[in-house]
Amino acid sequence: MPPRLRRPLAGVRSPSSADLRAGLVKGLVSVPDGLATGLLAGLNPVAGLYGYLFGALAGAVSTSSVIMSVQGTSAMAVIVADTPGLRGPDGPRALATLVVLTGLFMLAAGLARLGSLVRYVPNAVLTGFVNAVALNIMLAQLAGVTGYDGRGNNRVIRAVDTLVNVGSFQWAIVAVAALTIALILLLERTALGPLGMVVAVVAVSGAAALLPGLGVPDLASVAEVPQSLPPPVLPLLSTVPDLLIPAASLAFVRLVQGAAIAQSQPNPDGRYPDASGDFRGQGIANIVAGILRGMPVGGSMSGTAIVVAAGGRGRAANLVAAGVMILVVLLAGPIAGYIALPTLAALLMLIGYRTFKLDQALMVWRTGKTQATIMTITFVLTLLVPMQYAVLSGVGISVILFVARQSNRVTVVRWVLEPHGMPHEVEPPRELAGGDVVVLTPYGSLFFASAGVFESQLPEVVPGSAGAVVVLRLRGKEELGSTFIRTIVRYHERLAAAGSWLVLSGVGERVRRQLASTGALDVLGADNVYAATPRIGESLQAALLRAEVLQGRATAD
Repeated sequence: MPPRLRRPLAGVRSPSSADLRAGLVKGLVSVPDGLATGLLAGLNPVAGLYGYLFGALAGAVSTSSVIMSVQGTSAMAVIVADTPGLRGPDGPRALATLVVLTGLFMLAAGLARLGSLVRYVPNAVLTGFVNAVALNIMLAQLAGVTGYDGRGNNRVIRAVDTLVNVGSFQWAIVAVAALTIALILLLERTALGPLGMVVAVVAVSGAAALLPGLGVPDLASVAEVPQSLPPPVLPLLSTVPDLLIPAASLAFVRLVQGAAIAQSQPNPDGRYPDASGDFRGQGIANIVAGILRGMPVGGSMSGTAIVVAAGGRGRAANLVAAGVMILVVLLAGPIAGYIALPTLAALLMLIGYRTFKLDQALMVWRTGKTQATIMTITFVLTLLVPMQYAVLSGVGISVILFVARQSNRVTVVRWVLEPHGMPHEVEPPRELAGGDVVVLTPYGSLFFASAGVFESQLPEVVPGSAGAVVVLRLRGKEELGSTFIRTIVRYHERLAAAGSWLVLSGVGERVRRQLASTGALDVLGADNVYAATPRIGESLQAALLRAEVLQGRATAD
């Protein structure tokens, strides 16, 4: 086994009493939670339970984080629900293909050490996405808590149809759902804590089962919970092309949110986990879960919080949780069929409500128009189009807006050098005066989109500009694009046509190589390009001496 994949195994120790307690709580909570997440994904609910089970098992021994819970999540479930081809006779194999592809994307990202790239994902995109997912979760459960199937092409339209047909609600189902939410909220405030969710679902389902005349549907009416572990299933290769985009979206969402867990929850030794190591671990967990008929999985903030709150300190907690889920399946699988479906729908409604990040949305909104626009577009797209496309669209829009914003942040100032004093900055002249020496310093990113803004701030070359020298400081600019180099060459040519010169100072080695390889160095003249040195101002002084020489030659001529 490669060293990168072997290191996490070293953190597995015999479970402490705290890990045993945390694993027991997490395992019991995961049974109804996993079934509900599978239901949210539009799959056989058992696929959600298998995802929780095998995600916890594989993730516990393969992630860099010793405490991260790897399981199915609501965001992933909504993406799966929007993915076609996962139902029907070939559904189990198509699902396995999707989950394994997701795992391969995650594993590849981890092996390529791409953990640091998650910081480039704007918070505005994540905030819009997470809040839209929360609303999608709640809208998707309206049928489950009302007994009325809304009609429409998307969740929003179906929700509106549901709300205008209150008279068609099945009030027994509404009562069961409402009682479940009330009981969860009550029991969570007791010593039961997270187990209050399990007790509420079991208690309300038991009451509904004792009153069959209510007509409340149960889990057995839509799926059979087998009293055995699932046999492996092979992916369906013919579905790979259709599932690449959903798999990439699933991987992207979970990698970003998994990295957030790593940044917020240190390991017991006080060190923060390696994001790339967590990528690899989540990838392995998905490959295992996919082959064993589970839904896609990833690092879960809520699942990890349950383990930490229950006292878990190591990998053993999630291993114990997986063991508890195995025992439930083997010993009480058929009993799970009595779980009332409205209780699971109510549980998801509560999860959706708690997923809302209103405070984060308000913070983004107050940050500025660009961030607010990115968040709003991502939010709307996530509600109206299949989620895998909404995620990618939100990232693409943020990149476009970032480029547009950065291109307008370039500022060119003139440095006025005083004898034996510090330089001070003023606006550059609108027109270049004849015989003048103008030192210009650009601030901002000098990439292709900013070239036009930069050029518009340069002093205009007019017939009376003869004998002038423009010194352009490029210190700290590590790279220039071809568009920007062409802009410099054009300005040099305008200056030369008027009998003036352009001199570059503070040029780094990489920029000089770019100028040489593009032929710009020959056009500008190697004598007019001065390299940056460790001493601040030395290159500029050399450029100013060059300006005196050029003007002296012009006078002599």
